[in-house]
Amino acid sequence: MNKLYYLSSCSTCKRIINQWSLTKAIDLIDVKKTPLDEKNLKELYKITNSYETLFNKRAQMLKKLNLKINLLDENDFKRLLLSHYSFLKRPVLLFNRKIFVGNSKKNVEEAEIELIKK
Repeated sequence: MNKLYYLSSCSTCKRIINQWSLTKAIDLIDVKKTPLDEKNLKELYKITNSYETLFNKRAQMLKKLNLKINLLDENDFKRLLLSHYSFLKRPVLLFNRKIFVGNSKKNVEEAEIELIKK
């Protein structure tokens, strides 16, 4: 199943979604309205083999909770990803069994190429 995890209030996510011109059958999932659950996180983990890859290291909640990234392990990343929507690096596109995580220029361009293929 093709999915896009994003935050509707995030201007970067909005810009990327517009850039991609999503016309295909992709489930749009606003992580604030529908937070990640164990099943969906497991689906993403199966492809990345890393919770850290999915983790937003610039989340403001890190400062609020006084957490230090270098002291966190995979179990911590998993727990935090399930605890608050802002810990998910966004957007996350799951398309044709490939995953594109985050908003780096390279990642956005690679996802766009994949979306155009089919």
